[in-house]
Amino acid sequence: MLLELSDSQLVLVDYQTRLFPAMFEADKAWHNATVLAQLAQRLEVPTWGTAQNPSGLGELAPAISAHCQRVLAKMQFSAMEEGLGEWLQPEPQAPKGNARSLPKHLQKNIPGAAERKTIVIAGCEAHVCLLQTALDLLEDEYEVWVVTDACTSRTERNRDAAFDRLAGAGAELLTTEMVGFEWLRSAEHPEFKFWQGLIT
Repeated sequence: MLLELSDSQLVLVDYQTRLFPAMFEADKAWHNATVLAQLAQRLEVPTWGTAQNPSGLGELAPAISAHCQRVLAKMQFSAMEEGLGEWLQPEPQAPKGNARSLPKHLQKNIPGAAERKTIVIAGCEAHVCLLQTALDLLEDEYEVWVVTDACTSRTERNRDAAFDRLAGAGAELLTTEMVGFEWLRSAEHPEFKFWQGLIT
């Protein structure tokens, strides 16, 4: 099963300025998150950021937040507890035209944007905010794809324990390059050269 571009949304969890110095291999994780955000914007993949207690831990890194539709400030560790699910699920729109022209049983809401049930997620700390958000997404019946080389924790062991638990819960594990190549599918894709420039 390959990642489907048309069904994807990207969630980038807590890449915050004051967390950076404490994270294991933070430079790699932040770089890969920025690459994901840039490609997602180019391919029109809805992209959402989160920031845990921003008054204490700083804002989401500007290189990442610049590519997000919105950034959710939160205190709960799971972003789903703070309303992320409402952003991921488009609200239905009321029917256009004169509602009186239709019988009541035919007056139905029409969907807004196409529903995208595949969530590509990366962030820190992997064993806390990323893990809890991803498990809640799985519980809400989203397909969850965790970008391992864009995730980190204060220790390598905590990060890897999160991956083990997420895989056991049904999440797919992949890398930044796997995301890009699966979204594009072909060297003939119009954005392939842009993608090459991001990873070379």
